[in-house]
Formats: sequence, C-alpha cells, structure tokens
Amino acid sequence: MLSIFFKRILLAITVLIAVASVTFFLVRLAPGGPFDAEKAVSEQVMKNLNEVYNLNAPLSEQYFDYMSGVLVGDFGPSFRFPGRSVTELIMTGLPVTFELAIYSMLIALFIGILSGVTAALKRNTFLDYIPMSIAMIGICVPTFLLGPLLVLIFGINLELLPVSGWDQLPGDKILPSLTLGFAYAAYIARLSRGGMLEILNQDFIRTARAKGLTERMVVTKHAMQGGLIPVVSFLGPAVAGLLAGSFVVETIFQIPGLGRFYVEAAFNRDYTMILGTTIFFSFMIVMFNLFSDILALWLNPRSRDI
Repeated sequence: MLSIFFKRILLAITVLIAVASVTFFLVRLAPGGPFDAEKAVSEQVMKNLNEVYNLNAPLSEQYFDYMSGVLVGDFGPSFRFPGRSVTELIMTGLPVTFELAIYSMLIALFIGILSGVTAALKRNTFLDYIPMSIAMIGICVPTFLLGPLLVLIFGINLELLPVSGWDQLPGDKILPSLTLGFAYAAYIARLSRGGMLEILNQDFIRTARAKGLTERMVVTKHAMQGGLIPVVSFLGPAVAGLLAGSFVVETIFQIPGLGRFYVEAAFNRDYTMILGTTIFFSFMIVMFNLFSDILALWLNPRSRDI
C-alpha cells in the first residue's frame, strides 16, 4: 500500500512539471503580448514594462526563473491586475468556485447513486429505462447548452429562480449547481448501475439472501460497498472536472469565481495568471485522483496486487 502511494506521488510530480512546462512555452509562443492594447504606448514604456516583468530575458531564463518561483508557491505578479499577485487572485476566487463544485457534487451523488442503484435493482423495467435514458441525455448535452436552457425555463418563463449572481438572492445557487452537476450525475448513475449489477450476481450476495437477510440489508450492507467502487474511483476526476468546468457555468451565471479571472487572463494574455491557474487546477486534479485511488484501494484490497 505504501509503495503504491509513493509511486502515485512520483507520477503526480512528473505530471505537474510536464503540465507547467508545456503551458509555459505554449503561452509564450502565442502571438501578441500582455501589454498589447488598442492604445499604443511608446517604445521606451514598452521596454520598461518588459524589463520590470523580465520579459526581455531569454525564454530559457524566464522558464527557470518562473519554475523556481513555483516551487516555493510564488506564481508571480498579475499583468492584468497591477499590485496583486496571482496567488492572491486565486485565493480570492477559489472559495466561490469550490463552493459551486461542492454543491454540484452533492447533487450529482444524490441523483446519480439513487438512479443507478434503483435501475440495477429494477433491471429491465421502466425504473431502469427512464433513468438511464435521462442519464444518456445528460452525458450528451453540454453545460453551455444546458445552462441557458435552465435559465430560459426556470428563470425567464416560470420566474422561479434567479438567473445570475452568487449568494445575493435566495435560490441563486440552485441553477448553477444543477447545470454543473447534471452531467456528472449521469455518469455516476451509469457507473452505479453497472457496479451494482456486477455485485448482485456474485455468490456472496446469494449466500446473504440464503441466510435470511432482508433485501434492504443485502443491498445496503453488502452490495453497495462493492458496487459503488467505480463511483469512488470516479470521484477524483469528477471533483477536478467540476472545478475546471465551473469556468463555463461561472460565465453563464455571472458568478465571481476563479473562472472569471482565468477567462479575463486568456483574453488579456496575462501569462502569469494563465500559468498559475493552470498549474493550480492541475495540482487539484492530481491530488483528487490520488485520493480517489487510495480510497478505492482501501475499499477493495484485492486491487492492490494489480
């Protein structure tokens, strides 16, 4: 178990270094610069700006300077917001983005597990066909289409829920959370159904029923522990995907989260903000994947030998 943990850590470090390196060179090789604007500035001013931010140094020197700062948690200053560091901006928008991801995950787990387990227990009935059909729709419909559709139905036509903002009006967190969590609820529903169907056909389930255990006890105590292992393995990528996917939802619903800074940085070529946000989200993805792998190994000890 310990050796697997250290292997995962080593792989995580390698992935983070690769992501940081590739992102750095892709951003720097893109046309334009962070100080290109509609209003032209003098050559001397541009020279001074490049010197202050070390943009006139060779690309290799810029790379090693930036990576040495990243190792100590310094993502550098923001080009778009003078006087503010990238770390400060990330910490400003992260709580809102993280809160949105938590609400979305709770919705996804509740809807997904309930639908998947019910579909497995009622196989080949309408309680199986209807949830799985809706799950397929949820997988196929992207968030940038689902969000405006929910706004049109519940916000404009029915006037039941607010269509923008965060923590400003009662109920303004429902539509964004539902939009972001619906697709993951669909994935979790299909994973839950598949895992439960596999476990329900095992010999130990038949033995538990033969001993006279109630169906509720068989499902909750025996079947779900093994049947939901695919869901546990999916949680790491799902949480990371919710954090990254919040960019689109935050734009649709005008939520002041981390996605706002990232989108503005992309339009304004804010190199350090793009790099810092990408590295931070890569770190979150790697850590959540590591956590879900360890949790899956703990739930299923047989997989430790694979």
